[in-house]
Amino acid sequence: MSDVSVVGAGPNGLAAAVIMARAGLSVRVFEAAGTIGGGSRTKELMEPGHLHDICSAVHPMALASPFFRSFGLDRRIDLVVPEISYAAPLDGGRAGLAYKDLERTVEGLGRDGAAYRQLMAPLVERSEAVTELLMGSLLSVPRDPVALVRFGLAVLDQGTAWWNRRFTEDAAPALLSGVAAHPVGRMPSLPSAGGGLMLGTLAHTVGWPIPVGGSQAIAEALADDLRAHGGKIITGHRVTSLAEVADSRAVILDVAPSVLLELASDRLPGRYARALERFKYGNAACKVDYILSGPVPWANPEVARAGTAHLGGTRAELTEAEADVAAGRHPRRPYVLASQPSGFDPTRAPAGRHVLWSYCHVPAGSTVDMTEAVTAQIERFAPGFRDLIVDSKVTTAAGLEAYNANYVGGDFGAGAVTLQQMLIRPVLSPSPWRTPLPGVYLSSASTPPGPGVHGMGGQHAAQLALKDVFGLPMPSLAPAAGYN
Repeated sequence: MSDVSVVGAGPNGLAAAVIMARAGLSVRVFEAAGTIGGGSRTKELMEPGHLHDICSAVHPMALASPFFRSFGLDRRIDLVVPEISYAAPLDGGRAGLAYKDLERTVEGLGRDGAAYRQLMAPLVERSEAVTELLMGSLLSVPRDPVALVRFGLAVLDQGTAWWNRRFTEDAAPALLSGVAAHPVGRMPSLPSAGGGLMLGTLAHTVGWPIPVGGSQAIAEALADDLRAHGGKIITGHRVTSLAEVADSRAVILDVAPSVLLELASDRLPGRYARALERFKYGNAACKVDYILSGPVPWANPEVARAGTAHLGGTRAELTEAEADVAAGRHPRRPYVLASQPSGFDPTRAPAGRHVLWSYCHVPAGSTVDMTEAVTAQIERFAPGFRDLIVDSKVTTAAGLEAYNANYVGGDFGAGAVTLQQMLIRPVLSPSPWRTPLPGVYLSSASTPPGPGVHGMGGQHAAQLALKDVFGLPMPSLAPAAGYN
């Protein structure tokens, strides 16, 4: 028996558990898999000594999330922040480069530099307020209305058919399209623009950190703090019914709505259950991990200095690839995200070797192996890449769902990022983390603020549980004395 039971040891579940334990409550966490981490696991997938991030690899929210800032993540683990947050390679050895320094980015964009500055500078100037705005429910009243107006105008600029009106060359639109394509869906759209502009703002402020040792370091830091405050983690235990945790006063679920429906059986009120049934999952990813005998030979050497590369070419090409996925087709030239963490963190691979993390977007439920299409797209911008491949491993969309029940159909965001589901995630409420069942809360990426390793779904659910069930305030999350 414990005061609080948490189901799911992903970043949101662990964040909620840390908060509850810090408040002086007894906490136990149940994880179906044999290891904790959810979307932040690291594993030797192919050969010993080669560490591959299973899901997320680069973490734009690691230094920006209000939860991680309070938790002092950067004092608990080592984070490498590349000078170039992301790159958009183009044919002919050209590339758009998003430096952490906005002005340096502007200088590299030629005739479009001033237009790019005009779009991004208002967001960069109010980056903390923009982050706070997007890390909760969009139905709440913003504390900084100016940030809301600036962000809204930028979203309209890049989320409508007029998104090309300010640019004359390829690099700046490719940079913006690369981040806008992170939420799987047609472009331009308001949700894709919102997600892309948020990521772009972070790229020019705190940067996009890479955890030394792999994304697992984030999960382990959370778990260490939980255990230090008396919490327990039980792995290899799949909770199949809320009856199993009925002895706890509060239950926090880091699960998708479909899983909540299974756990609750017929206990949910009909209206709420129907809302969960209507919740839509998005298209998916096919992930390809590589072991290489050398660094990726980018045609533009500056791309090697970027923590992430968005591969697909021009804005028009990226738009076509995403439209194919939305129509249920597998693109011949897919949009590919790639990161070579071993270029920044030598602990990821033995001397002389490198690991490359990549994925492309595919239709939901796909069983198609996209290794060749992904390899060809990398080769397009890095001639000679094929010659460096020692081994590779594919995880199809169906494989992602088998890995994590929250990834329905291979949707790693645990819910489509649509205009409707920016407001109704999974229900229309200023507190969508609270379920109709007393003491039961939802904290997964199916709640605001949605996908990403940020811990905020867990924080919001935990704060409500502290208030509703225990009458307790939010505790301090600061690291104990002894952390650097």
